[in-house]
Amino acid sequence: MTAHHIRSEIDADGIATITIDRAEKRNAMTYAMLFAFTDTVARLGADDKVRVIIVTGADGSFCAGTDLADLATIPGEVRGVRGEAHEDGKWWPLIACPKPVIGAIDGHAVGMGAEFSSQCDVRIVTERARFAWNFAHRGLVPDTGAGSWVLPRLVGPSRALRLLYSGDAISGAEALAMGYANELVTPENLMEAALTEARRYLKSSPMSLRLMKNLVWHGLERDMAEHMKAHVETLAGCFKSADHKEGVAAFLERRPAQFTGR
Repeated sequence: MTAHHIRSEIDADGIATITIDRAEKRNAMTYAMLFAFTDTVARLGADDKVRVIIVTGADGSFCAGTDLADLATIPGEVRGVRGEAHEDGKWWPLIACPKPVIGAIDGHAVGMGAEFSSQCDVRIVTERARFAWNFAHRGLVPDTGAGSWVLPRLVGPSRALRLLYSGDAISGAEALAMGYANELVTPENLMEAALTEARRYLKSSPMSLRLMKNLVWHGLERDMAEHMKAHVETLAGCFKSADHKEGVAAFLERRPAQFTGR
């Protein structure tokens, strides 16, 4: 474990796991943990050995939000925000990460924990998962901005506003029913389900996954003409890539593709 309670490991297949590990506080984030988390995501995102990233929490919790005792060490009147508006990697590290990100979520995902769950590309949750955007109970708005921008795009504005206004928790089953979660499993099967999901992506070109993630997330903020311009430029680049050549050759030769990500 690091000094800031953020663990990471990479398996032989290139699947990286980031674990928020501060069980005595239900993995609530201190400032030091937050900086370690964003640095770890950036490091793994830039590592060519890493194909997919799983984000999870230790001992039955994902992340219970910001540690308010740590937050209170800096008075609100002088407390600054943690980055400039354009610094996506500080606010939305999981969206800014070029690799697919799977959230393996058990127990509390509250406040900042709920925000980070929204930033995952795919969410696999347990029956005992609890999601709550309780910022209005603390006189705040969603702290990364994901709750006010990403969440409405995932579940619709009305559902998102109801969650934000009330601060009430929803269960894993409710998250699945509203389309927020992709799969509901038992706590005992959570990591195996996340690894199974990650292994599905290993058959795909790392270049394609990176480009598709970029098109999807940025497509949410562009009009159709802008999106199609980016799409055409991206597709034209794909035609010239080594991964496209390999994908076609593998199909014609009836063998698994050996992608290099280029």
